[in-house]
Formats: sequence, structure tokens, C-alpha cells
Amino acid sequence: MEIRGAAVLPARREDIELTTDDGLTLVGELALPEGREPVATLVTLHPLPTAGGFMDSHVIRKAAARLPALADVAVLRFNTRGTSSPRGTSDGAFEEGVGERADVEAAMRFVAERGLPDPWILGWSFGTELALKYGRGFDTRGTILLSPPLHRTTAEELAAWAGDPRPMLVLVPEFDDYLRPAEAAERFAVVPQAELVAVSGAKHLWVGEKQALRALTEIVRAVNPSALPLPGEWPDA
Repeated sequence: MEIRGAAVLPARREDIELTTDDGLTLVGELALPEGREPVATLVTLHPLPTAGGFMDSHVIRKAAARLPALADVAVLRFNTRGTSSPRGTSDGAFEEGVGERADVEAAMRFVAERGLPDPWILGWSFGTELALKYGRGFDTRGTILLSPPLHRTTAEELAAWAGDPRPMLVLVPEFDDYLRPAEAAERFAVVPQAELVAVSGAKHLWVGEKQALRALTEIVRAVNPSALPLPGEWPDA
């Protein structure tokens, strides 16, 4: 089977619910490698829900569909407050990244309670704002930012990462709608440990298999580089 598009590889998949400190129930899914324990965990934060972002946004969906099998990585994805997907609708309403702090806290609490190993926060677009605003406070291995717009993240919040020893991988599309590589290099210069990767030909939404695969490859390079290169085929059952 060729691995592309909507391909879903074997994994242990579990519908989950997260409970926030302000009493909301968030719906999500945990995908684990089949027949073995994960070597790392991705806690994914999806793009802006008011612009169509949700736990099934395609790069996050493909990470959950492929990486447990291809890279031994656990993938936690969920709908932030007020967000809907085929999995269901999370309680609450969109709060411009403020109330969503409790959503991130609930996800990280779930990871700790389940004993999931080496968690990395993976944010895409709006999800990068949540990662940058709140991610420093959690016990993680590192942070991966996909198409960061830096709209809601203040200069002070970004600069606060300067003394953090954990790695930060910043993937910036060449033709991003909001923040392109040259400006991103200037903005992230205050974070010495940030590795900025300018991705040729990519746009904010990473449309197309070529760009989705590039994003997944960079993610795996950060969390489990021994799994590279990612194969393009999966044995038929």
C-alpha cells in the first residue's frame, strides 16, 4: 500500500475525553504504536477553530494516522473548547487563546497520568500561539511549531523562552500567509535554541502530499530521528 493521502496505518486508537480545571469536557483521540510502547509522544494543538481548524486538520490527522506505525510515536489530538469534528464537539466556546490555557493543561495532565513518554508539544498556526504562551510550564522534551503566525504571542512571551534549555523546531513555509522566513528569523532571534527551517514551496496550510510529508519528516527528525527516512509504502495485510 502506498502511504499517501488518507492512508491509515495500524495503531491502537482510543477515543478519549479531557477534563479542564474549569469543568469542560474536551473530545479527542490517542493513537499508540501497535504491539509496542511509544518512544515519544506528540501533544498536538490544532489551527484556529474559527477558520476551520480542528483535531482532523490534515497534518495532525496524518501524524495520528502514520507516525505510531512509522516512528513508534504516540499522538494525542483533541478539539479545543467549542471546536467540532467527526469525533464530536468539545464543551465551551472559543476564547481567543485565553481560556484555552486550561485545555493545554488538561492535555498535559492526561499525558502525565497515562505515563506517556517524552512528550513534545506540536502546534500548528493557532496551536503555536498556545504552545508559546503556555508550553514552558510543562515537563516536555521540546516544542515544534508549524506555521507560527505570532499574532497572539507577545514579544515578552516569546523572549521568555530564551533561557529554556529544551529544543524548539520552527517550520516556516516560504509562502506563508502570515509570517515568512526572513521575518520569522528576526522574531525568533530572541530564542537562541530555536532552529528555524524555511520550507521551500510550502504555504501556511501545507496542502499536498509533498508538503505534508515534509512536515511529518521534520517532526520525526525532532522526536525520533532513528525512524528516518519515513517509508513510502506499507506491506499489505
